[in-house]
Amino acid sequence: MIVHCMQSEKYKMEADLVRKEVSNMAADMKEKILEASRKLLFEQKKRKLTVTDIVEECQITRQAFYYHFEDIPDMLKWGLERDADKIWQQCIAQGNPEDALRYFFLIAINLRPYLVQGMKTNYSDALERILMDELHKIVKQVAEYLELYQQYPHEDVDLMIRYHSHAVVGLLLEWTDEDTKNIDYIVHMVCKTLFGNLGK
Repeated sequence: MIVHCMQSEKYKMEADLVRKEVSNMAADMKEKILEASRKLLFEQKKRKLTVTDIVEECQITRQAFYYHFEDIPDMLKWGLERDADKIWQQCIAQGNPEDALRYFFLIAINLRPYLVQGMKTNYSDALERILMDELHKIVKQVAEYLELYQQYPHEDVDLMIRYHSHAVVGLLLEWTDEDTKNIDYIVHMVCKTLFGNLGK
């Protein structure tokens, strides 16, 4: 009986290891596909990205692409969600709302050339929608983390978060070199607008 339990536990541990390895392999392949699409978009400056382009760059089959992603917008969404999670964690690590917002702006400014290039492709509408969704999630996470807007009904909070998300995207899309020189002032004012007295 003891031997049987030990064998059963051993098989369970081996099965868990196999599941973890398969999961890691899938994540690695998704990463490889995403990296190939980024290379096509940003290094080769492709304006019309296709699954054929991606699978040729990755040297995989179309079936392998469709095993991991429904389509190209699904792949872009996966990559942006993953990046947004990392950015959120790094923003929180900054310690206070204004430093977190400044960090976010610096990341966004550095990514801006890639986003502008992405907006020139055949997936600009999907990319814009995904970006807005991800920024909306980040602003919502910030509001929840800082316990903001608790005195307002849920519908009002959603409207405020949508408003702030669009305002931040608009500001970043029209960002200039002069804005970069004045980033501390801009971040301070945006922080006051978003968070009220918390940004002081």
